Amino acid sequence: MQDYVLNILFCASGLIVGSIVAGIIAFKSGVSHRKKIAESTIGSAEAEAKKILSDALNAAESKKKEILLEAKDEIHRQRSESERELKERRVDIQRQERRLQQKEESLDRKIENYEKKEEDISKKQKEIESKLSDAENLKKGQFEMLERISGFTAEQAKEHLLGNLESELTHEKALKITEIETQYREEADKRARHLISHAIQRCAADQVAETTVSVVPLPNDEMKGRIIGREGRNIRAIETLTGIDLIIDDTPEAITLSGFDPVRREIARVALERLISDGRIHPARIEEMVEKARREVEATIKQEGERAVLETGLHGISQEIMKLLGRLHYRTSYGQNVLNHSMEVAFLSGIMASELGIDPVIARRAGLLHDIGKAVDHEVEGSHVEIGVDIARKYKESEAVVHAIQSHHGDVEAKTVVACLVQAADAISAARPGARRENLENYIKRLEKLEEIANEFEGVERSFAIQAGREVRIIVRPETVNDDQMVLLARDIAKKIESNLDYPGQIKVNLIRENRAIDYAK
Repeated sequence: MQDYVLNILFCASGLIVGSIVAGIIAFKSGVSHRKKIAESTIGSAEAEAKKILSDALNAAESKKKEILLEAKDEIHRQRSESERELKERRVDIQRQERRLQQKEESLDRKIENYEKKEEDISKKQKEIESKLSDAENLKKGQFEMLERISGFTAEQAKEHLLGNLESELTHEKALKITEIETQYREEADKRARHLISHAIQRCAADQVAETTVSVVPLPNDEMKGRIIGREGRNIRAIETLTGIDLIIDDTPEAITLSGFDPVRREIARVALERLISDGRIHPARIEEMVEKARREVEATIKQEGERAVLETGLHGISQEIMKLLGRLHYRTSYGQNVLNHSMEVAFLSGIMASELGIDPVIARRAGLLHDIGKAVDHEVEGSHVEIGVDIARKYKESEAVVHAIQSHHGDVEAKTVVACLVQAADAISAARPGARRENLENYIKRLEKLEEIANEFEGVERSFAIQAGREVRIIVRPETVNDDQMVLLARDIAKKIESNLDYPGQIKVNLIRENRAIDYAK
């Protein structure tokens, strides 16, 4: 503002000075008229300068007031904002102080509550300990009173209660088992078509030892010397040409032929019988008879293979497979003819397949060929199952037949109904009564083991293995085993027989409990 006033003053001074200079110049020009004009001009200039100075001072004062007002407004505004911010901060601080105060009050209340709770818990704990002590004393007194009243100690009472509970549980278990068995029997007919192929598999029996010897009867013991020949040349010729061992021992009027190949053994048997019948026994004659016997056996093999295929009603089977089937005519397993067994499996598989609505031809074909590997298992390395699979694939049998052969002993899981039927039919044919025989010594041991297993259980008085070991009849003590416990005992005995014995088919566990009352009239 002061700079503005000074500028105005400088301007006014400049004008004055200019006027004076002009006046002096005019004066020097020297005319009196001009002096008057100059004086009037100076007067007007002074008046104008005063007016300009006055206006400048008024404008400066006005501007100063305006600037001062603006400064005051700005100061007032900034002061208001500062006061507002300060007020907000004070409010915020007050709010935080109130929150802190509330938290402190809340913590104080919680601490007081915790202290009260601790005091209450301490009191309750003391009361509980006192009540527990009273309860223990009361319990002890009640136990003593109960022991005096019942005449039982605590252990005796516990045993008595456990005995009653066990008896009730045994009864409930027996009822439940009976109920479940009844339910399954009722549902069996409805679900037979779906479950028969799987359920019958449980009858599967292991394939075991076969006959490996043949016995040739002799008219007299002198024939043994002739068969041996001079320095053993005859017997060596027979063994060399047939590949079968001749066992000549003290058995009267008999020679044993031993060999794992049943066809060779049959050739040796036929040739030896022809030689004995003819009476001329020497190496050349032996060679001739062995060759004739081989041709005769091969013809029989062909006939038996064709007979098996014809009787089972199958077509399209190659001649090589027919020959292999014919070779099974001379194989036995536990005394059971393998070819007859294969035909029986074919018939059973076909019948069950018809009942289930499945193609019976495929089932019969798989059943007939399931043991085809046994025809050459002495010549080819591997199990008869693996060999049978290779043969079936070699001669372009269907995958259904191949799978049935592969799975009929459980080496591979049966994934088709036909495979399950063949497995079941194989077990049925092998396990039916009279199908197979076993060594007498093994048979007796099995029966003794069966009775021994039954006698191991508590409550069994006597046991008897009957029906060629297909049933074990057990007499139990009536005072030890009640009616409910008989169901559980029969199941336990059956499970132990399953785990400890190998046997064909199934064994019936028959428990008998008999009450007798005896008195005498005097």
